Amino acid sequence: MNPEPKTRLVAVVDDDESVRGAIHGALASVGLQARLFGSAEDFLDSELHSDIACLISDIELPGMSGLELQIKLAESGWRVPIIFITAFGDPMMRAQAMRAGATEFLEKPFDGDFLLDTVRAVLGT
Repeated sequence: MNPEPKTRLVAVVDDDESVRGAIHGALASVGLQARLFGSAEDFLDSELHSDIACLISDIELPGMSGLELQIKLAESGWRVPIIFITAFGDPMMRAQAMRAGATEFLEKPFDGDFLLDTVRAVLGT
């Protein structure tokens, strides 16, 4: 299991640069820092795991999917809240993500205020 993160850093994993930018701007507007990644592999290669307090990830990514990333992180003992976002969600995918421990599952386009409320709730801010 990973230790309590030292920061309130949020990781955003999405292959769409405009989505990453919009989420980054929203997080910054409430004083939260974020690191942005275009793929699950980029996130894994970053070695920022111990600094991340919350992960926001798209489901459909090039290479490893968000669900595969969730499984890989769980297998390695990494326990941080994950909020999934997707344009291609279905009830079975949502159920799979939630059963595996996801905090929330939002379909694009999603309400930015709800996303921020969810992030703040998991961070305890």
